[in-house]
Amino acid sequence: MNSSSFSSRPSRPRRSVLYVPGGNERAIAKARTLECDAVIFDLEDSVAPDAKVEARETIARLLREPLGHGRETVIRINALSTPWGAADLRAARDLAPDAILIPKVEDPADIADIDDALDRTDAPETLRLWAMIETPKGIMNAGQIARASRTPGGRLDCFVTGTNDIVKETGVAPLPGRPYLSTWLMEIVLAARAYGIEALDGVYNDFRDAEGFAAECAQGRAMGFDGKTLIHPGQIEAANRAFGIDPEKLAEARGIVEAFARAENARAGVISLDGRMVERLHADMAEKLIAKADALAARTSSV
Repeated sequence: MNSSSFSSRPSRPRRSVLYVPGGNERAIAKARTLECDAVIFDLEDSVAPDAKVEARETIARLLREPLGHGRETVIRINALSTPWGAADLRAARDLAPDAILIPKVEDPADIADIDDALDRTDAPETLRLWAMIETPKGIMNAGQIARASRTPGGRLDCFVTGTNDIVKETGVAPLPGRPYLSTWLMEIVLAARAYGIEALDGVYNDFRDAEGFAAECAQGRAMGFDGKTLIHPGQIEAANRAFGIDPEKLAEARGIVEAFARAENARAGVISLDGRMVERLHADMAEKLIAKADALAARTSSV
């Protein structure tokens, strides 16, 4: 495997991540004009079995040029166990997106198999993997799956929560506020944080319900998610706002980093700053926030 480590991966804003059906040429073209941080071009759930080959060919034809303006391009393939998975993986690898999204990941081997397949074809280490966590087994094994990101050369960057599939697989009631889902969602966030990868909240199905969507975004942000997956362009602005960077917290982060950079604090593990004790781990967190803010500023300035 390649020798890259998770700590060297660039921080990317992922406030709003829009699903686009792989067979919808108009939607694919429109994606280039949207203000979302990333687009998932889907070959799995949104494409009927008899249309999957055509959708793959459509994506191969329309995505030869990157989205531009710093937006991430992600392709969700069908599982390797399906009749379409292997061809999807080859096509996605040839297009060199930012990431390939693997559906229904339940075990570290699901990541390792695709990781190895990409290495055997000399795929660049910049081609990352995202993992859908959308089944009971996937939730239970989320920690082990996230641990794969620590493997030298491991490509895993991000968990994507599949709340609709979790509801279907478990039979829990999809009530407002997600009372029966919240514990499982927190398990996904905890696993991601334990091993330094990011986690995206699931979709909100009623794109006409702006108030409900805003409330769920606020809940997802409070849970610790880095952003939200979306099913409609009309949800982008609210997601960007909810998962954006607070100016006051950014200023605080810059102050922490500057304080630890002073010569007198070079070897300090804890310092006093503005009347409170600040640990070096807070400086690490602050640097990550600043990196995201800088990446977002660079992306928006290029639009």
